[in-house]
Amino acid sequence: MSASQFWDQRFAGETFKYGLEPNAFLRAEATRLAPGSRVLVPGDGEGRNGVWLAQQGHRVCSVDASPVGLDKALRLARQRGVDIDVELGDLEVWAPVPGAWDALVLIYVHLPSAWRTQVHRRLAQGLRPGGRVIVEAFHPAQLGRDSGGPRDLDMLCTLEDLRADFGMLCEELSGWQGEVMLDEGPGHQGAAQVTRWSARRRG
Repeated sequence: MSASQFWDQRFAGETFKYGLEPNAFLRAEATRLAPGSRVLVPGDGEGRNGVWLAQQGHRVCSVDASPVGLDKALRLARQRGVDIDVELGDLEVWAPVPGAWDALVLIYVHLPSAWRTQVHRRLAQGLRPGGRVIVEAFHPAQLGRDSGGPRDLDMLCTLEDLRADFGMLCEELSGWQGEVMLDEGPGHQGAAQVTRWSARRRG
């Protein structure tokens, strides 16, 4: 099954798999973005994070491999009275325009380690100098919990993974890994082990 088919199945129906509200770490970190920032949100799924960013006045492009997810994102944006751009793309090969974005938001975008590093670096190249990176991912300690995340250790991220992936291009601003309580739709519920990281694109 392709990634597109997998996520189309996850996003089928009227329920929003991960809820309608933004991720808590994104909500906190977004206060540091300049008004009207151009924000790239790969793996945005049904659009909860991208639509919320648009509600804050940012110009958002949500990228996902699932047409079903992107359709729901557009419907959510209309319901909330905002506009977002969407682009259908497989992150294994998709690339942003270099230097075009003020912020890159990766919320629970889990990729195989065989190509995760090259994807992260390709996405970071889409940032202007000084552009922000905001990441939340499940930590390897999440494996075996039922509160969300891949059932594959290879797709979970530590701080060291993110530092290695982005470090050539980005300067770390904050990094943390530990337990949080998730309440993000039916897909993310309960105590979870996560990795949170923010950085700035080097000049």
